[in-house]
Amino acid sequence: MSQSTWELKPENLRAVCDPDSLGFETTLDLTPLKEKVVGQDRAVTALEFGLGIKDLEYNIFVAGPPRANKTETIMAYVSELAAGMPVPPDYIYVHNFKDGDRPQALSLPAGQGRVLKADMEDLIATLRVRIPEVFESEDYSSRRESLVHGFTQERNAILQELDAKATEEGFILNISPTGLMIFPGREGKPMSEEELKALNDEEREALRTKSSALHTEMNEAIRRIRKMEKEFQEKEKKLDQDVALYVVGHLMEELREKYKNLRQVLEYFKEVQEEILKNIDELKRRPGAPTPFPFPTPEPTFTQYQVNVLVDNSKTKGAPVILEGNPTYPNIFGAVERRAQFGALVTDFTLIRPGSLHRANGGFLILEALPLLRWYFSYEALKRCLKDGEIKIEDLAEQIGLISTRALQAQPISLDIKVIIIGDPYIYQLLYIYDEDFTKLFKIKAHFDWRMRRTDDHVEKFSALVAGYCQEHKLMPVHKTGMARLVEYAGELAGHSKKLTLQLKEVLDVLKEANFWARSNTHEVIFGSDVEKAIREKIYRSDLPEEKMQEFIDEGMLFIETAGDVVGQVNGLSVYMLGDHAFARPSRITATVSLGKEGVVAIDREAQLAGNIHNKGVLILSSYLRSRFAQDKPLTLSASLTFEQSYGMVEGDSASCAELIALLSVLAEAPLKQNIALTGSVSQRGEVQPIGGVTWKVEGFYKVCKARGLDGVQGVVIPKVNVQDLMLDREVVDAVKEGKFHVWAVGHADEALELLTGLPAGKRLEDGTWEPDTVNFKVDQKLRQIMELARELMKGEEEKKSPSPPPASCPECGK
Repeated sequence: MSQSTWELKPENLRAVCDPDSLGFETTLDLTPLKEKVVGQDRAVTALEFGLGIKDLEYNIFVAGPPRANKTETIMAYVSELAAGMPVPPDYIYVHNFKDGDRPQALSLPAGQGRVLKADMEDLIATLRVRIPEVFESEDYSSRRESLVHGFTQERNAILQELDAKATEEGFILNISPTGLMIFPGREGKPMSEEELKALNDEEREALRTKSSALHTEMNEAIRRIRKMEKEFQEKEKKLDQDVALYVVGHLMEELREKYKNLRQVLEYFKEVQEEILKNIDELKRRPGAPTPFPFPTPEPTFTQYQVNVLVDNSKTKGAPVILEGNPTYPNIFGAVERRAQFGALVTDFTLIRPGSLHRANGGFLILEALPLLRWYFSYEALKRCLKDGEIKIEDLAEQIGLISTRALQAQPISLDIKVIIIGDPYIYQLLYIYDEDFTKLFKIKAHFDWRMRRTDDHVEKFSALVAGYCQEHKLMPVHKTGMARLVEYAGELAGHSKKLTLQLKEVLDVLKEANFWARSNTHEVIFGSDVEKAIREKIYRSDLPEEKMQEFIDEGMLFIETAGDVVGQVNGLSVYMLGDHAFARPSRITATVSLGKEGVVAIDREAQLAGNIHNKGVLILSSYLRSRFAQDKPLTLSASLTFEQSYGMVEGDSASCAELIALLSVLAEAPLKQNIALTGSVSQRGEVQPIGGVTWKVEGFYKVCKARGLDGVQGVVIPKVNVQDLMLDREVVDAVKEGKFHVWAVGHADEALELLTGLPAGKRLEDGTWEPDTVNFKVDQKLRQIMELARELMKGEEEKKSPSPPPASCPECGK
């Protein structure tokens, strides 16, 4: 057949977007896309369901390819939904007066947390002024003086009675700060030691008896005085509380009226009032009042009356949407900070700090999967919170047993949240298979596609999305020629003529760079030339390895033929993926055949420089040979295949068709055209199967041919099913239009064989033979010759090994 049978027309090589078909002049004529999501119907449906169902087990995992604008899309989509939702309450921590190590959590309507905090600060500030004033008033002084006077009179009466009795019995009562003492006396003076020794036994015994009785009465008097002192202290304390209550009660009553609908707050006020009255002495002294000590004493802090506003939603509009970019344990779940005091680290409930889980409570928390999984304890704690339905603030070091010091045990806060994790589909699969809790807590999968069909509707939405992006980021409007080039670029990234990429970050980055070039060229809008400039500059910044590879070919360091015919040698095409840049270059593939039993051997495999997929392709190639040419004879050959000048790993089966053609060329002794490169994998039936990177491969061989001069006969053979994947550079398309370069598409190895040899491949006849003077006929004949030669050699070897028969004897003579 003629080569034109399989040759592609220029219109098959690239899907062109007509600027006039877009229906606008610039993006100023378009209404920006409201949804900010294009072609993600499956993901949007899953998001709508997952965000709508109120259940802590129905959290969402957003799976999709990188640079698909997933995070920005989810943030925009969720923020729009959250704006119509109710604002969640404020969360505060207050002192637990019953157990100081367990701060109490309160929930208040949005904005009331900071109001309560201010009210409590005003209350303490007012009390610190009013309480000292009350206790310095004449009324309080007179009432306390009355209590003191009554107590003093009663105590003096008891002491006078005891003193009179002691005097009557001849004793003296001594009252000192250290206590009461009774001494024997005479004439109002204590008896000396000599006077006591001068007493006879009877007088001494009588004195002892009286002393014992007086001491009994003295002890009773002391007991009565101590009881009176205790009663006085209680009366004094009761007086202080009554006086303080006069001030505190009015102020607390105002607060109770203000927060009358908040039961938790009213209970807290009750405890605060009791605590103030119990510790009224702290408020009686004026701030900064002098003390009798030479060094200043620490002022009371009144920390126990403060309010720690953990989450303040006073300025929140709708439900909160929190994106946590650094998901460490404290950042998500909060922490209890410590401060240095007298050489030690101390803490209290005012040092409790919130995490993103607290701030997102009542709304949405968005996390990146990979950073979250790097912080293993964060991931485990997140699952625990979702299972328990509450947020606990725990010290991570204490939790894993690194320290044993006692820490605050803050009261947990009830959890009402929707967690959205964004990550790669592979991470989702790993978690789904190996993490039992993941399947229970993340039941919604929102899968982002990486490509969408190139329909008029999708192109329209794509244009509206670009228009909104320009408006949001204050970029210049895009002209219709610029938009057409962006649509084509989206097709190039998708690697398909009838689809557009959904990795929109790549497209939008080019848009921003095109905006720079448009401003540099003093354009008022972004034209197609500006977009083209941005794309070319982006490639130029990354294609140094490709340029060096081309230099090696130009200098003859890499052996590549683009002219002439060679037996057993074909130009395959290899793709190099460098992360920020991908390109392809031809690779020389050679084959040799000899007599033997090894079959087809891949040198790269034997050298352990080939991957499993490549090895599979070689085995399929061998199977194809056996199924075609070994139906009436065994294959007795040793064939070797290799990628010449390949010093790294060879992977993939896209060269298996080229390897097959090289092997058939050697067997048929039919030269292959070096001006044609070939790519495609082959099946056991000889079908040419699709491969990846077809656009890069065609452009790669074109660049080599261009460097050596296009002669009008050079080109690339690709699988027929890959035609729809072609998005060739305009330069290549123009070369094809001018007849300087060619692209052929084949569906079977025989078609590729005819293109590269210029000979008919040949069909099998009814008797099992092949059409004469065809490549397949020559291959069959060659294999048959090899088989016959092998049989002759084996027969000769057998004759050498078998013993010679004894010579026959003559029947007449016996010799």
